Parts: sequence; structure tokens; C-alpha cells
Amino acid sequence: MKSFRLDVEYDYDFDLYGVVSSSKEHTLAWALNKYFRIRLVKQTDLCIDFLHKGRLVISNYLHRAEHGSLRLFRNRSVGTSTLATPFLVPDIKEYDYVIQVSGGLSHLQQELLQTLNAVPLVQYVRSFDPQCLRYKENLLF
Repeated sequence: MKSFRLDVEYDYDFDLYGVVSSSKEHTLAWALNKYFRIRLVKQTDLCIDFLHKGRLVISNYLHRAEHGSLRLFRNRSVGTSTLATPFLVPDIKEYDYVIQVSGGLSHLQQELLQTLNAVPLVQYVRSFDPQCLRYKENLLF
């Protein structure tokens, strides 16, 4: 019997930033709204079920613009999790939050880094190439 294999290539056309901050997610979202003059709105929690392993519940905020979007994710699962690594992106588990910028807003990369560093609640920010991350599929919605 012949078997076929389906190879799918995803397009990771977004910029990714790791943020270290000890503040609560709603406080950080408020500060980002203030500094960027945007409107991050709390969305329903993302639930990612892994077969026979457990569930990952991620808190997220979204700002939609005409030509793109900005998302703020908490990197660690909300509540208790049975997973060995309860992170949205385990590659960068040192970072408390992940910011995903897609669409027409991605051209503001340098300005975005400077403004994020100016936010008092943010202790450290770093840009990541999504192609280099092992668990980049967790960021596809």
C-alpha cells in the first residue's frame, strides 16, 4: 500500500519580541496602551490542547489596526498546568511576555524596541526571529 506524506510550510510573517516584566498582564497592557497610543483589548484565553499531555491556557491581548495587529501574550500558562514546560514559547521561557507584531506594523521594529525600553514596567526586551525558534508553531492562530 502506498503512503503519502503531507508537508506543510507555514508563513511566519510577524516580528516577535520577548519582554521581561514583573508586572501583571493588565498593568503591562495599560502601560503599552499609554506609550504606544494603541488599544490592547483582553481576548478570551487561548487554550492549546496537547494530545495525552495536557492543556496550555494563555492570556492574550490584541490591538487591531488597519494594516496589521499587535498581540501581547503571557508566556507562562495561566493557573496550574500538567505540562512539563507550561510556556507558550518554551525556547524563550526566561521572558514573561511575548509580543507578536504582524502586518503593516512590522516596519516599526527599531521604534518599537526603543519605545518598549522606555516603558518603566519593562525591564528587558529582545527581538527574536520566529524562524529560529523550535516551538514557533505555537504562535500560529
